[in-house]
Amino acid sequence: MTTNTIDIYCVNTNTKRSYPLGITLMEIKDDFGLKLKNPIIGALVNNKVKELSFVFVKTKKVEFIDYSHPDGMRLYTRSLFFILYAAVHEVFPQVKLKMMHGIARGYYCELAGLQRPITESDIFAIKTEMRQLIDLDVPFKKMGLPSSEAVEICRQQNLFFKARLLEQQGDLFSYLYFLGIMANYFYGYMVPSTGYVKIFDLVPYYNGLLLRIPNPAKFSEVQPFTKLEKLFGVFQEHREWVEILEVANLANLNENTLNGKGGDIIKISEALHEKKVAEIANVIHARQDKVKIVLIAGPSASGKTTFSKRLMVQLAVNGLKPVVISLDDYFVDRDKTPKDAFGEYDFEAIEAIDVEFFNEHLIRLFNHEAVELPLFSFALGQRIASGKILQLGPGSILIVEGIHGMNPNLIPHIKAENTYKIFLSALTQISFDDQNHISTTDNRLIRRIIRDSKYRSYSAQETIRRWPSVRAGEDKNIFPYQENADVMFNSALVYELAVLKKYAEPLLKSVTENQKEFSESNRLLKFLSYFKPIDDLEIPPTSLIREFLGGSSFTY
Repeated sequence: MTTNTIDIYCVNTNTKRSYPLGITLMEIKDDFGLKLKNPIIGALVNNKVKELSFVFVKTKKVEFIDYSHPDGMRLYTRSLFFILYAAVHEVFPQVKLKMMHGIARGYYCELAGLQRPITESDIFAIKTEMRQLIDLDVPFKKMGLPSSEAVEICRQQNLFFKARLLEQQGDLFSYLYFLGIMANYFYGYMVPSTGYVKIFDLVPYYNGLLLRIPNPAKFSEVQPFTKLEKLFGVFQEHREWVEILEVANLANLNENTLNGKGGDIIKISEALHEKKVAEIANVIHARQDKVKIVLIAGPSASGKTTFSKRLMVQLAVNGLKPVVISLDDYFVDRDKTPKDAFGEYDFEAIEAIDVEFFNEHLIRLFNHEAVELPLFSFALGQRIASGKILQLGPGSILIVEGIHGMNPNLIPHIKAENTYKIFLSALTQISFDDQNHISTTDNRLIRRIIRDSKYRSYSAQETIRRWPSVRAGEDKNIFPYQENADVMFNSALVYELAVLKKYAEPLLKSVTENQKEFSESNRLLKFLSYFKPIDDLEIPPTSLIREFLGGSSFTY
């Protein structure tokens, strides 16, 4: 006997209700009497993100989300991107909006084809058009179309890279979103209509615009921002690199892969990395009379360890005698490690480092005394003797690798002129297309999932579960100090996600539907599905990416 009703289990209220078959999330979202911090804009249905238009045809578990949820913020920002895109097209029909990258807690954009500097009146006109679209509460309409038709629509609207990417997917049907007559796709779900997207700002930023988004902690306000000169300079450098490689977007990369040129991309990418490491080593060598310590810092999975070893090689080429110390070996014992707001050990806090003991060793080393380096045992959760004796001699230069290298509280007794600071981050060098950047955070998370599985026996579910805590620690303890660096190094490789794909996908697929992390693993799998795989056989054993894949000739 069939039934015309289904049961919906609401995670937010821990209650169950029965509804007619075919009801939508929009129709039931107010029935459970939820009191979220902000308006409901989507839901996790069986731990997968769904729009409020989602139709129920069987019993499901539902968790409604608002802007403060990471998936809710993604719904919000994608929708905001579409509003900006439509507004720019209305104000400047012949101009192409290019969403370049995330920076300064916002998104940097340029207006290609404007052929003059952007003015305050330009920004005012775009913001006014955006506000009008929001006030009209225009629906975002999602349409499934034969892929050939979707590709043709993209071409008609000058979305050529998006059209090529849809073709490369090889699907019979593809989805596009429409805002009035404007079509686009932002590789994920949207809010129901423009009226949901009220908080934003648009300000001048270098040669373009900064799209500012809400502060998750206080949604009525936009995120604070500052100009990040050095970080922006690295992004500009990466633009030159992708022009050399002719892979500014994913469609270009895929075409090179399909044409058998993946090996060429690897060789040139690695050469550009090595050239940059050598340039940094040359600068340090030129300052050898003053520089006693090189500090290498960066967020999780930025490749600090391999970079330090490659820098050692280049410094040795310059006639110096580099030695490396890892800050991780100066962790306090586990019972003294601070905890974060999630109740997790906060290894990103500087209080997790025995700063006093570390500085004692530095002073002794610079006085040419011998010290026994510590070794932190993660298995025991405590520091143990390593038996390794270190003493600096003529031509020696000390390299310290760890996330707190830019923090002035790490080495309060060392003069600034005696240090050289290098900050690493995996600033992804390609975009999906002109309106869709690729998150550097996603790049690092995928690296970490692979590394944690290979070297720490952590499942993808465990790594994803702890990632919010890691990110919160980085935002608090690492990124605020990045501009203290003397130089920044972009550790991302343009080809790497195409290589990481085959290693990450089986790990992500191991996350099951009944685990909360399923939503994130499902999103990352969808993200990776757009990459055509590149084999890793031609990646050299000294490559930074070998730190995560294995096969490195360096000893870790």
